[in-house]
Amino acid sequence: MENISGLLTSNVTRVIIRVELRGVLVMQKKLTVTIDEEVYDGLRAVIGPRKISRFIEDLVRPHVVKKDLYTAYKEMAADRIRESEALEWTEGTIGDLGDEER
Repeated sequence: MENISGLLTSNVTRVIIRVELRGVLVMQKKLTVTIDEEVYDGLRAVIGPRKISRFIEDLVRPHVVKKDLYTAYKEMAADRIRESEALEWTEGTIGDLGDEER
């Protein structure tokens, strides 16, 4: 914060964090983040003025949101087309191993 002529000013950036559940927007929470002015200017220049929230969310998400692996594997197994393609691919590679010389 700077004190200019008796007035307090600050460089505060407001970031909106979206919480999603399986691709469906559930809620948004506002988060106030204080960062150095040089960093903020760099974010605006490199990322873009209306894209900073998403950029920060994408960086932070893997560190704070744990995905339920059991549920994810169960959903993938229920996808018959994906499972069929995966089986076809694995069966195709198994035959190659027996033909190779050691």
